[in-house]
Amino acid sequence: MKRTILSGNEAIARGFYEAGGRFASAYPGTPSTEILENIGQYDEIQAQWAPNEKVAVEVAAGAALGGARSLAAMKHVGLNVAADPLFSLSYQGTNAGIVIVSADDPSMHSSQNEQDNRWYARAAKIPMLEPSDSQEAKDFTILALQLSEQYDTPVLLRTTTRVNHSKSVVALGERIAAPEKDYKKDFSKNVLLPSNARKKHVLVEQRTKALEEYGNHCSCNRIEWGDRGIGIITSGISYHYAKEVFPTASILKLGLTHPLPKKLVQEFAAQVDKIYVIEELDPFLEEQIAAMGIVVEGKNRLPVLGELNQEIIATAFGLKPASSETVLTDVPIPARPPVLCPGCSHRGIFYAMKKLRLTVTGDIGCYTLAAIPPLEIMDTCLCMGASIGYAEGMEKAVGDKIKGKLIGVIGDSTFFHSGITGLLDIVYNQGKTKICILDNHITAMTGHQEHPGSGVTLKGQPTHKVDIEAICRAVGIQRVTRVDPYKIEETVAVLRRELAADEPSVIIADAPCVIRARKVFNKPYFVDPEKCIMCGMCHKVGCPAIEKDENGKTKINDLLCIGCDICRQVCKPLAIQKPVDD
Repeated sequence: MKRTILSGNEAIARGFYEAGGRFASAYPGTPSTEILENIGQYDEIQAQWAPNEKVAVEVAAGAALGGARSLAAMKHVGLNVAADPLFSLSYQGTNAGIVIVSADDPSMHSSQNEQDNRWYARAAKIPMLEPSDSQEAKDFTILALQLSEQYDTPVLLRTTTRVNHSKSVVALGERIAAPEKDYKKDFSKNVLLPSNARKKHVLVEQRTKALEEYGNHCSCNRIEWGDRGIGIITSGISYHYAKEVFPTASILKLGLTHPLPKKLVQEFAAQVDKIYVIEELDPFLEEQIAAMGIVVEGKNRLPVLGELNQEIIATAFGLKPASSETVLTDVPIPARPPVLCPGCSHRGIFYAMKKLRLTVTGDIGCYTLAAIPPLEIMDTCLCMGASIGYAEGMEKAVGDKIKGKLIGVIGDSTFFHSGITGLLDIVYNQGKTKICILDNHITAMTGHQEHPGSGVTLKGQPTHKVDIEAICRAVGIQRVTRVDPYKIEETVAVLRRELAADEPSVIIADAPCVIRARKVFNKPYFVDPEKCIMCGMCHKVGCPAIEKDENGKTKINDLLCIGCDICRQVCKPLAIQKPVDD
């Protein structure tokens, strides 16, 4: 058997391939993005980006109904978007297997909140598998599809960032064709009218009991006997932390964590003196075990915030942490706050908005960086697509007090994800809200994934390129203007004109992502030190290429500068200059 090293995301993709998976869909989001990117490399699987997670689940569910083993993947907040089809799919069940991957992000390495999506499995009454490493990520993906078909249910595969992105050894298998599943019309199963749904709820409860019994004996739940003075119940990445901190303790490792295998828990608890639950984020297991009448400790010692690690656990239990020494001691590392890339087109539009002192409702994407210094122009950021509704709501609430000074900002990929409906609401409810769509032609923040406006599929095939301007006009926006955000004065003039309009308006800041396009506008610019008066205006655009010399005057890092010209336009003393062509 061939063995290799894979990340958890690569292993999930491999497991789906080996299980005979045929269809996969996702919306990119850290830490889940690489799952679909790796699935897309298998010719046997039809893989495609969806405009949002709800659509990804719905299309995957349709493929499963049609007989293809399917997968939908997303980061944790994406499951909020997909919750509607998820809960009903629990009742409807499936035909071929379907696995839904939720990649949670404890410590919020790249997320707007920190939620424990294990509650979704319990609320939706579907089984949940939690792998601890890459081997289990592959094996549990295969198992999830088998359980899905055996118990007629979607299965939640819940991972966390450390499992998604860390690498470990994985034994590879061959692809095995999945059992043939022909589509059969079934009104009582697939049409969730109330009369059918009431009957299905009975079956869902019976299914949960059957899965609990399965969990008492399945191989993914196991007891590792050791010192019976301490018994630890754990799951996911916490299992490895617990093994390292308590190498001699007895451990009940749960892979199927919903429904909770109560008989197995009782068997384990009866044979150890003291029970500890070690789990990240919420006391999901602990509360259920305590509700069984078992005396247990966990969150009275461990934090409910952020990721765990060996040191946190050891300290929580009064143990001496393993050596935390690092080979990098006393190395001065300068502060490196996140900034927009050199030459990013977003810099121009936000500079123009700041010049006009606008109130800006923002959204999720690279451009969220405009909320922090030096730009500091974004007032809000809630969730994907919320900027449009926020702007409309503020306009309705504040009215004339903010007239001409309010605008909502959203990226192109986010607009396709969930911004279109907000625009519909403005038109339908007779709003006059102004929206700016930052169209850089790609899903930039998560690593340049294609989307409906890029004209290319996940597999690299040319496809219809959806026109954002046409969508805006189709929903009823009469005023739609394209601007080149690198031309600051022109952009300021368009903003002034549209903000003064007595009707809704959309401004499309149209410029491709410079990193994706590998665009270089010009040779690096330079500074004439005799003209630099150290006013600091150039630093306010927040370009990493703009630095200070030993005298405090501006200098331009020619390794970073791509000649976008934005800094030259804001330099009133004309100290920043364009290089002369050869």
